[in-house]
Amino acid sequence: MNIYGLYEIDTIVVGMPFLLNGDKAQRAEKTEKFIHKLKCKYNKLKIDWIDERLTTVAAHKTMNFLDINKHKKKNIVDTISAVYILETYVNKNK
Repeated sequence: MNIYGLYEIDTIVVGMPFLLNGDKAQRAEKTEKFIHKLKCKYNKLKIDWIDERLTTVAAHKTMNFLDINKHKKKNIVDTISAVYILETYVNKNK
């Protein structure tokens, strides 16, 4: 076991909000401040970001395909979006 819990972690990936035209969304400034705080606190880890455009759309498509109850969707959309962010990051770095 290490200080980060049960798993050996070497990278933290954060979704960066971009608009469809490629510009950073209004929320991007808060996300950049959050990434800076992470880098200060976890300075031995790599902190990276990935474009999170359309991850929520993909999450909703997945939930529709799986016929997930609409009342449950709001509770899991961010989790599914996070999976797509991580999957994108892993595939980008193969």
